[in-house]
Amino acid sequence: MNRRTILQAGIAAPLLGMPAVTRAQDFNQTVRIVVPFGPGGTSDILARLIAPSLSARIGQNVVVENRAGAGGNIGADAVAKSRPDGHSMVLLDISALATNPWLFARMPFDPLKDLAPVQMVVFAPYILAVNSALPVRNAAELAAYAKANPGRLNAANSGTGTLTHLVALSLARHWGGAMEHVPYRGGAPALLSLVANESNLTMAGSTQSMNYVVNGQMRGIAVTGPRRFANLPDLPTFRELGWPEPDAGTWQGLLVQGQTPPAMIARLEREIAAVLNEPAIKARIGEIGGEVQADGAESFRRRLVAQTESYGEIIRANNVRLE
Repeated sequence: MNRRTILQAGIAAPLLGMPAVTRAQDFNQTVRIVVPFGPGGTSDILARLIAPSLSARIGQNVVVENRAGAGGNIGADAVAKSRPDGHSMVLLDISALATNPWLFARMPFDPLKDLAPVQMVVFAPYILAVNSALPVRNAAELAAYAKANPGRLNAANSGTGTLTHLVALSLARHWGGAMEHVPYRGGAPALLSLVANESNLTMAGSTQSMNYVVNGQMRGIAVTGPRRFANLPDLPTFRELGWPEPDAGTWQGLLVQGQTPPAMIARLEREIAAVLNEPAIKARIGEIGGEVQADGAESFRRRLVAQTESYGEIIRANNVRLE
């Protein structure tokens, strides 16, 4: 082998290694974002917001697929049993993953093993709102009404055992007045029940409920999270009021099949963070009451583990069961 051949071989060697690395992070077909709830909820809104920009970044179509049922288990299980190649993701409020193991006698998958966190998307505080016909105008009046009228408040939630249900249970106990809990298949139907005067009270992520409150279709009472909303400055926070679960809210995140290669997870983590930090998307999320929370896969994993334990305690304390 002469010197020229040796040099050519030296150049070719690293080039031969590059496709394998690239292929491990490449997208070669349509990517789907599974939303395990019906259209119109927070997860659905966010998935459809980020899909076009993610498609442009990875060079493949990104489609949103709604697969509702079993408290989010059906859609999440579809991703847990998908090919571990990063082409299927599930986007949902991680409280569903944290609570379902305590609510279902048999889970079709293990959230901590069969799904791999990729990237948090947003945190959206809850807005506690009441039907405009209910004779209460603020937090103090609502708490007093609940105590004076035990069982008369009809509280809509996004499903038995969901965080909106669990927080309402904690509030009722704090106020000293029982509420009737009416489960719906998602936050959007629960909100519509309030608008239609079928329920008295509900809680939902601000990405869903903000417009209803701003437009006067329901009366805002209080918000979770660290601060008041700039466009709803009269609504106090749960922490200001001394109410339980002040940091509750919808923590939305994206996950892939649990055995997806780390290189593909890292690629998705970077691309999704870049999408979420696009000025137009960041501004739109802020407009609908959310806050970008792209703090990476490891932070996401720690939050999921912690919430699985803390929400399990609430479920056990209140003996919540799925019928």
